[in-house]
Amino acid sequence: MSSPILDREEYIEQAYFFRVFRERLADGVAAQEVLGRIDEEILSTTRLPMAIQFLATDLKHTGLLGDGFARLSHYFTPFQAFVFQQAEKDGQRFSMPTALLILEREAQYKSGTPTKPGLFVYQFEALCRNRLGYLEGITAMAGDPLYDDAWRHYLDMVRRQVGVVEFAELVYLRSELYVKDQRRSQPAYEPPVQPLLGEKEGKIAKASLRRDPLFLFAALQRQLNYPEVPRPKPRDDVNAKLDSMAVKVRELEARYKMLESDLRGTIDLTKLGKPELLDDLE
Repeated sequence: MSSPILDREEYIEQAYFFRVFRERLADGVAAQEVLGRIDEEILSTTRLPMAIQFLATDLKHTGLLGDGFARLSHYFTPFQAFVFQQAEKDGQRFSMPTALLILEREAQYKSGTPTKPGLFVYQFEALCRNRLGYLEGITAMAGDPLYDDAWRHYLDMVRRQVGVVEFAELVYLRSELYVKDQRRSQPAYEPPVQPLLGEKEGKIAKASLRRDPLFLFAALQRQLNYPEVPRPKPRDDVNAKLDSMAVKVRELEARYKMLESDLRGTIDLTKLGKPELLDDLE
């Protein structure tokens, strides 16, 4: 059972939930503790408090949140579940704070006047920037109730063509601008499939052909007020700083040993790399 399009108040409360969850995790509060209390802060006329209670119970038994989101498919979308599951995957650099911020901004966008092209570009950029995988990711996107059958067919085409055809071209070819351009030379031209993106989207995509797709995303945000995907931040925690310091200490130790060997006249030049450069000295 796929999730329906929710009332505006649901998305407002979801955005609040994702934001507070992210902030409290950053303060060192355990996820189980956050979920055990935050439902009391959520507007009781929405269905979100019950969903949070289910997530809290499921987390106690499984230790994972993504699967709980997936089981609440009548409320949360497959894309929301996918984002959580990716953040919980072992060895994945995609962090939970980033996942929560992505979902927070998506919920904020849906609480306003979302468009199918705007949601499509936002979700696709989230996959692209965070390297979450296009095959599973786009399949999850297609489960969003905002998309109709025409968009689901388009998403399936994008899933099969991404990596073969550049993203800007995938946007341009399904825009109203492409139809307009074709009719300049063929007045009777009728597209085999309906355009799904507007003339402005097509114009920006056409200008972005053979360029980094991140430039296309940025231009759509500037020109059409599309929602902005949070950018992954480099590690800036204590462990990262300790790792960096350890590397520098090892480098200093190696230099000290070289200088010590040089003073003693026992330096081994082959340890400097490329020993073939020393052949002529033998």
